[in-house]
Amino acid sequence: MSPSGPKPSGSGKPSKPPADSLSDGLYLVATPIGNAADITLRALNALRQADVVVCEDTRVTAKLLAIHRIGARLTAYHEHNAERMRPRLIEQMKEGKTVAMVADAGTPLVSDPGYKLVGECIAQGLPVTALPGPSAVLCALILSGLPSDRFLFAGFLPTRAKARRKTLGELAAVPASLVFMESPRRLAAALGDMAQVLGPRRAAVGRELTKMFEEVRRGGLVELAEHYRSQGPPKGEVTVVVAPPAGERAAGPEEIDRLLAAALGEAALGEAARMVAEATGLPRRQVYRRALERKRPREP
Repeated sequence: MSPSGPKPSGSGKPSKPPADSLSDGLYLVATPIGNAADITLRALNALRQADVVVCEDTRVTAKLLAIHRIGARLTAYHEHNAERMRPRLIEQMKEGKTVAMVADAGTPLVSDPGYKLVGECIAQGLPVTALPGPSAVLCALILSGLPSDRFLFAGFLPTRAKARRKTLGELAAVPASLVFMESPRRLAAALGDMAQVLGPRRAAVGRELTKMFEEVRRGGLVELAEHYRSQGPPKGEVTVVVAPPAGERAAGPEEIDRLLAAALGEAALGEAARMVAEATGLPRRQVYRRALERKRPREP
């Protein structure tokens, strides 16, 4: 009995499998958050084959498809027309059509109304397939240098200060890194409220991620708030990552070393130790000793 899988060709190499063909149903397709090259082969294949590509803004998606030379039928689906469009899309899928859903950037259903369409597909017994890819949330998290083993995505904070501080108060005790989306023009005020409600935590502000002018600014919440207050709103999309509350979690040796490596890349030894101690809740003296060990040259 021969093993399953592709049969070898005469040259002894496995034969090339045929391109994936789409069956009916809903496909959730992640798209680039900035750099158009950050799109997967599966995503390109799905967008080429789909009967309908559902998107937030047809103009934004049309530009991406043009870059990759894909002609597709685009249908807008957003908070203003979702109730009206959802039954139509469900009916099309029942008729055997393939629907690909994308966000303007990143992974669909994160901060958009697509989850209701997914829920209706599940209720109707229609297949739903995810094609993973770029995500501003994960990109900012792994660039922040803050603990990434446990995190909470909190989306956009309320625009009004009182409601924003109330929401932050509800999140203050969560023993995880917090990830927020924020408007550039509200960034300084939001960071100031975070410092007031969450305390002196470390944070990172990522903007224009994966683009030419990508920037990640790291520091304390007070320091970051003062910077954006004095410099004015930054350009581009903004994602904020805030460290967990001090003392809520024990940082292991590997995590301490990782944080120290990042901090020592931008600060002197004493300041780096302070930054890591503040982010982890560990005694500064303990972190300083560990930093000294890392800086000490190894014996030959």
